[in-house]
Amino acid sequence: MKLDYLLLDVFTRDQLQGNALAVVLKADGLSDPEMQAIAREFNLSETVFLTKAKSASNAACVRIFTPYQELPFAGHPTVGAAVVLGLQGDRSAVRMEEKIGLVTALVEKADKRTAEARFTLPKLPVKVADLDNRLGIAQAMGIEPEDIGCDLFTPAVYTAGVTFHLIPVRNAAVLARVRPNQAMFGEVFSHDHNSAYVFTLTPEEPENDIAARMFGMDIGEDPGTGSAAAALIGLLADKADLGTGQADYILRQGKEMGRLCRITLQLRKEAEVLTHGAIGGYAVIVGEGKLDLD
Repeated sequence: MKLDYLLLDVFTRDQLQGNALAVVLKADGLSDPEMQAIAREFNLSETVFLTKAKSASNAACVRIFTPYQELPFAGHPTVGAAVVLGLQGDRSAVRMEEKIGLVTALVEKADKRTAEARFTLPKLPVKVADLDNRLGIAQAMGIEPEDIGCDLFTPAVYTAGVTFHLIPVRNAAVLARVRPNQAMFGEVFSHDHNSAYVFTLTPEEPENDIAARMFGMDIGEDPGTGSAAAALIGLLADKADLGTGQADYILRQGKEMGRLCRITLQLRKEAEVLTHGAIGGYAVIVGEGKLDLD
């Protein structure tokens, strides 16, 4: 069995920036264990496998694997898959079947290897719990308790398909000096993947509104985490001064790793209730190859 694959950098227009992604094309002949083994072989934060859609009106079925497990949904694989399908099929709207449900992305081509994709969240974020152990959070993050909190935001757990512990910090300087103590994550960040998404507002940075870093999920630090940004939309919506209206944000992630990502976030509320959430970004193809599994 020989399978073509593409390598992309997601949440960026610049090659060798953003969050790397492998996309395996026409993967219908692979079993689930084989997909998992290939994801371990690539050893990226996620690998996408494109298979034939169940419905003829959809572009593909999208399977998303970390090196250790399959995910029902993830942001940078969804953006990357949409860009691949949009570039290959010259589509402006791409409908993808994911484990979480049907995802529709709007794709705008920039050139033959670069495009921007934005998709509506298949599941709106919801709050799971508050996080009150500030001392434990501070110790797990390598910062001081007084560094925790930003504007109206306090630590909380949200999910839009994948659960994240959202940790606001005082400013970008605090964010940059976070040094996580992974040994404490299981105790302090006890929900699902034991992951911490640390963020702050960045009024001093004209290129973006929010900065973030993500730790956990068995990958250390991740340069660009769309599913965490999707969860963050829930917290933003809960604190946004919008009875009815729309808010748009640009979030940067990965700067501290030398892999700068920019993620667009959009939320809409009607009568104080979140009714729409979307994330997006660019992706650029940086390479291609062939898996030889004979």
